[in-house]
Amino acid sequence: MTTGLLIILLLVLVLPFAVKPIERQLELFLLVMGIAAAITGGMMNRELLGQAFSDPLPITLTVLGAGIVFRLFYRQLTGGIRWLRKVVPDRLLYALLVILLGLVSSVITAIIAALVLVTVTGTLGLARRSEIRLVILACYSIGLGAALTPIGEPLSTITVQKLNAEFSFLFNLIGLDVLTAILMFGILAAVWVDPPEKEAGGTPPPPEPVTSIFTRSFKVYLFIMALTMLGAGFEPLIREHLTDVAPGTLYWMNMLSAVLDNATLAAAEISPLMQFDAIRAILLGLLISGGMLIPGNIPNIISAGKLRISSGEWAAFGVPVGLVALVVYYIIGIW
Repeated sequence: MTTGLLIILLLVLVLPFAVKPIERQLELFLLVMGIAAAITGGMMNRELLGQAFSDPLPITLTVLGAGIVFRLFYRQLTGGIRWLRKVVPDRLLYALLVILLGLVSSVITAIIAALVLVTVTGTLGLARRSEIRLVILACYSIGLGAALTPIGEPLSTITVQKLNAEFSFLFNLIGLDVLTAILMFGILAAVWVDPPEKEAGGTPPPPEPVTSIFTRSFKVYLFIMALTMLGAGFEPLIREHLTDVAPGTLYWMNMLSAVLDNATLAAAEISPLMQFDAIRAILLGLLISGGMLIPGNIPNIISAGKLRISSGEWAAFGVPVGLVALVVYYIIGIW
């Protein structure tokens, strides 16, 4: 059983990164791997199937509803940003954008927060370097903030489900860490993002089609279903190998989140048998590392795709910021 689960884990970690067709159809691939893991781990039963079908509903409905509302009020949003540019100092506006998106992402979801970010960035008329810096700092903020509730992003959804925890569990566990980081990323945006010329202005992307909203929501449903299966299937492997690992080791081990989706890693690693300090170390390692490269988090993928930010452009700024943040949080909170 252990050998089979290790093979499945290796496939889950390597193939989406190495094979483009699998990356494009990640939800279906993970669902197949999740079913295989649940069967191999001896965890497949009627209760797991019921959980796999019902657990994705809250975040799926949130993504769908927020996406529709965002589309309905798209013009008001872009008009409001243009007005704010006239009455709020540029650097303060950048800080507020990063901080507010981080705070509301746990309610409107990381996906919708990333779409708002892309829309707002398109109206600011920033130079390329400043645009990349603002987007990366905002994606760090969104990725962290969305983890505070189980409807914010897949990582938080699957974590709360695996631990059978209450709605406020993640906020109580990592809330202070996350809120502090969001504030710091906002301050960095005010310092490192240079305002454009006063007459400069950009054109936001057009609102997405309604079909895209429903397609994205369905993919989120499949993704959470797959992670539920994976998490259950890997439970015997976690009990055998990870429950006694030191929190500091777990923290640095999750730098893998820079190149691999952090929700998938959370499904593979987190167990209710772990102590809270180990779970906290896993989450902080995943959330911070997830901002370093484009594949690490959903907001990164959405923003980089729509604004055509290359992997090299992202890494040149995102990796140093992430490494410094990892060291700081290790010293003050994990060590």
